[in-house]
Amino acid sequence: MSISRAFSTATTGPFRLAIVGSGPAGFYTAHRLLKEWPNTQVDMFDALPVPHGLVRFGVAPDHPEVKNVMTTFDKVAEDSRFRFFGNVSVGRSGVSIKDLQENFDAVLLSYGASEDRKMDIPGEELYGVESARTFVGWYNGHPNYRDLQLPLDDTDTAVVVGQGNVALDIARILLSPVDELRKTDITEYALEALSKSRIKHVHVVGRRGPVQVSFTSKELREQMALPNVAFKSDMDFIRQEIEFSQSIVSKNRPLKRLMSLLEKGSANKDTDKSWTAQFLRSPIEVLGNQSRVEGIKYAINQLEGPLEARKAVPTGKFEVQECGLVLKSIGYKSRPMEGVPFDVRRGIVPNEYGRILNGENKVPGMYTAGWLKRGPTGVIVSTMSDAYETADTIAKDLRDGQEMLPGGGPKAGADGLNDLLKSKGIEPVSYSDWKKIEAAEFAVGATLGKPREKFATVRDMLSVLGRS
Repeated sequence: MSISRAFSTATTGPFRLAIVGSGPAGFYTAHRLLKEWPNTQVDMFDALPVPHGLVRFGVAPDHPEVKNVMTTFDKVAEDSRFRFFGNVSVGRSGVSIKDLQENFDAVLLSYGASEDRKMDIPGEELYGVESARTFVGWYNGHPNYRDLQLPLDDTDTAVVVGQGNVALDIARILLSPVDELRKTDITEYALEALSKSRIKHVHVVGRRGPVQVSFTSKELREQMALPNVAFKSDMDFIRQEIEFSQSIVSKNRPLKRLMSLLEKGSANKDTDKSWTAQFLRSPIEVLGNQSRVEGIKYAINQLEGPLEARKAVPTGKFEVQECGLVLKSIGYKSRPMEGVPFDVRRGIVPNEYGRILNGENKVPGMYTAGWLKRGPTGVIVSTMSDAYETADTIAKDLRDGQEMLPGGGPKAGADGLNDLLKSKGIEPVSYSDWKKIEAAEFAVGATLGKPREKFATVRDMLSVLGRS
């Protein structure tokens, strides 16, 4: 491979950037860089025919306001310096990183976190144990999870392991009146399954205490306001923990608001549906027979250490809870990509302000943004800040004449991949193609009295374009 070269628009034309992944991190980086370095051509790749990543497949259907960022992404895509290549996977089966490096001045990896953290306990593989990502992808129409089978009509009790916002999203969807969900863009097949659901009780379980939960006030307020759903928890324990932690609760306004909501509970009392926040419990085994989940066994913890860093320590006591569905909401993790440095322990691509590092050394022309850069935490606003930081880093490197990817003369960008894509039988989906798919989703949704009905198979998406 030839030596990396400093980028010069005088000799190479526009700065050509490949972005792998079309979620918020990719779009926000493109948005910022097109402003900061106008002589840029962005080509964005996604394995699916449809863009927007977790905005489409991760945001709860009853949170439409969060999806308003799609308008910003549409504006980015309208820019003549931007192109979208959907239905093109980057990795072993499609286009390789090496192919991108040969055809672009720089590559930005923002493909997010597509795997789950495991509980690593016996029984985790039983039918009726699923990850939050799988369940959320199922009701949001992700093609990978369209055919997920869940025992919703075969049990009245579900356990959600984890106490973040996604855990509350799941509990809310399981307990919400189906007629309320009909007005959202939740998929019809999920609506049908939820309408037959027998689940009446959802336990949201964490290993530490109420002061250490990760969910936020907005989500908790919605959960407490669910019609005909009672909140049943050990209120004495909750009050005791809040009182004990008053020195940190009183100084942290968001935490104080959250604890106030938790202590207040729900106005609903005598109802047939309920949810609980259970604390000081670490799952150690999922119980069941060969065909399905029947319960979950916990180690009971106690909290030790300073108030700012309380740790869950096993007490040697155990508890068994009967349930027929276990949903793990304990976090996501990114997967490595061949030819790119990866920190397995932290589950990220090692980087400095978005510049990819190999050991202590920068890898010229290689950048990262989003969850792959910082780990799978934070909301869309934090991803925007993170993406802007990476875009500013790229712009600074260009201004400073830093080395980019090697190769003499102008790079061809995605046009240089045409023969490769043809040879693999890959026909990319453009952004205007995506807008046709979206228009068809809106049209079907209108007949059903909802914002849209997402196509949940690649075949259905492509059939809108007259492709098989």
